Amino acid sequence: MFVSPKLSLEDILGKEYLAKIVEANDVFGVMDAEEGKKIAAEKIDFYPEAKQAKNDELLCKVGKEIIAPFKNDVDGAATAAFQHALSKDSAPITGICNYRVGEDGKLYLVGKSEHYHTPLGHKFDGYKLIDNARALGILNATHNNTRGFVTRLCEVRLVQSANGIEWEDDKATAEVLASTEHKVLNRVINLETGSLAVEAGVKMMLARFYKLSPEFPAPKYEGKTPVFFVMADKTGASEANYHGTTTITQTFRGLWPDYYKKQEEAGIYKVVPVMINDLDDFKAKMEKYNSGNYKTAGFLHEIILMNYGGIRLTKEFLQGAYEICEQYDTPTLVDEIQSCMWYKGMFLFRLYDLKPDFAIVGKGFPGGEYPASKIITTAEMDTLNQFGALVTNGQEELASLAYLITMTFMRANGDKVTEMGVRFENGLRAIQAKYPETILKVEGLELLAALHFTSVEAAAGFAKKMKEAYIDASAQTYKVNCPPALLMKPPVIASEATVDYILEVIESLVK
Repeated sequence: MFVSPKLSLEDILGKEYLAKIVEANDVFGVMDAEEGKKIAAEKIDFYPEAKQAKNDELLCKVGKEIIAPFKNDVDGAATAAFQHALSKDSAPITGICNYRVGEDGKLYLVGKSEHYHTPLGHKFDGYKLIDNARALGILNATHNNTRGFVTRLCEVRLVQSANGIEWEDDKATAEVLASTEHKVLNRVINLETGSLAVEAGVKMMLARFYKLSPEFPAPKYEGKTPVFFVMADKTGASEANYHGTTTITQTFRGLWPDYYKKQEEAGIYKVVPVMINDLDDFKAKMEKYNSGNYKTAGFLHEIILMNYGGIRLTKEFLQGAYEICEQYDTPTLVDEIQSCMWYKGMFLFRLYDLKPDFAIVGKGFPGGEYPASKIITTAEMDTLNQFGALVTNGQEELASLAYLITMTFMRANGDKVTEMGVRFENGLRAIQAKYPETILKVEGLELLAALHFTSVEAAAGFAKKMKEAYIDASAQTYKVNCPPALLMKPPVIASEATVDYILEVIESLVK
């Protein structure tokens, strides 16, 4: 069983803060003090045993019609590409735990956690605290200049967790927050999406070469051409990396080729792909692009390349690359949008013993309740003024509360999540060992999993079979040089029964 914290808003946000909200509501005449105190003190069972049992019981109904289909002719008004990708039958009517009821009335198992947004599944009881917060009148909308108490507390919790500090350790927390030392993550910018969070990091890297504003002092590497290192695909091209949808980061992965060519020719910036898990290649290119008019601006990477076959970068490669970056004064950015909240400690980079200059988190932290991503960085890299990475609604209080709720659950269940992840990975590896002619390789780590197939057709065909079994999985077939792969990412609340069910379906389809 998973540990189910039983906490109130007072437990998470503190009695003093809630008392002020209750007091203000009383003055407004919208809620008397006794009612307000009751809501503030209400204990919510985050993941009750009955809910955990229901999560297992529903496995036998996957693929079955549990309600009559919802017939409708509303197809929306999306662009052609989005409309082509639409699957109306499986679009959600509602859901619970690891399941979604589609418009076809059938029960689906969310094998990819709704594309990585819902580590705690649907209708997670812990998020009832958000309903309580709204009932009390905790405002969601704030501004950069009026970041609310919940958001400020969330920033502190992120810094504590990123540095491996217990939330109750006030002394260590104060020391880290006040630190100006190298590689100490203690600054947070609240944004809406992972794309914007990565872009903020790129801007801070560029600020070492170009002035953000005319009144700024001359940058450290003014006049040099900034060179960004990203992960290469197996041919050495740049398809393997993915750091969002802003124009600059899209050029990092080979999009906008004509636009990028002009930028490179003008010496504005250059992108250099480095080979996967090849430290010699990394070292040679680092030496090359720290000579002449070139200067490495930063190394951006995921740990598990879920947009490139789920390939996992090794600890040895990344630790070695970070050491080389340190020698050449090159900032490192770990993009944890895919991996955050799927591992014990919430940050995979901590399990790798890495010390990045920037950590990007989102998706998993707010649990699908709100769009809310963050960049965590250091005093040394804190070079932008407020408008350099401004997002008006990045400081939403209820989004920050969603972070705190998800983090609280993961703090209590890290070992259990690891146990289930190892069970899933070992099960996949056992299937691959039995059927090596069908599944060439298992990639990823624990619950972030990828199965490599012999061809694009095989991967796409297997994804179709998984869909016919009403389990979400996707075939990665849209990149020319990408290994044909099936991607999966079950929620972290997946139990032994859920993990085993998915494994049984996969093995039966392989047969």
